[in-house]
Amino acid sequence: MTPVDLKDIAYRIAGNDHSALKRLYDHYNGSFYQLAFAIVHSAEMAEEIVEDVFIQVWKKRSRIATVENLHLYLYVTTRNISRSYLRKYRKQRYINFDNLALPYFRIEITPEDIMISGEVIQRVNTVINELPSKCRLIFKLVKEDGLKHREVAELLHLNVKTVENQVGIALKKIHAAVKVHLPYRTKF
Repeated sequence: MTPVDLKDIAYRIAGNDHSALKRLYDHYNGSFYQLAFAIVHSAEMAEEIVEDVFIQVWKKRSRIATVENLHLYLYVTTRNISRSYLRKYRKQRYINFDNLALPYFRIEITPEDIMISGEVIQRVNTVINELPSKCRLIFKLVKEDGLKHREVAELLHLNVKTVENQVGIALKKIHAAVKVHLPYRTKF
């Protein structure tokens, strides 16, 4: 994902700039889809939820520039709309982390990743996909989506220490799986 200047985008959206909304959508739709899908277990519903998130952003565009942390606001909005869909269509009122349906994690290869053998990348992907659902979701939100531990804790209604522990567990398992193949210490 290419970085976006969220403050600039928020001001442009507040000024009725459709292209800014499209840029925001292009940047976040995949992440929001994954979070929504993890909660509702339905591809069609997850797609509708993502659309609803951006419809809500557009409807509230006059206030969007005043949101202090737009990144977290968008994730919380996705979570809340997902829960609304569950209440409306499935009568399930809580998230059961053991039953989360997460898509498989996949590391995108960049030029610097070429130095790492395909076997190691495959091993990392395998370890991540074998993590328990709760741990995998937290790892994805922190490491792939760039949310802070505090933000993930707020989003999932968890203690910050729980988030830190889950990320630590994931990193230890990844490190244990690849340390045999790497001659130097790798930081994730």
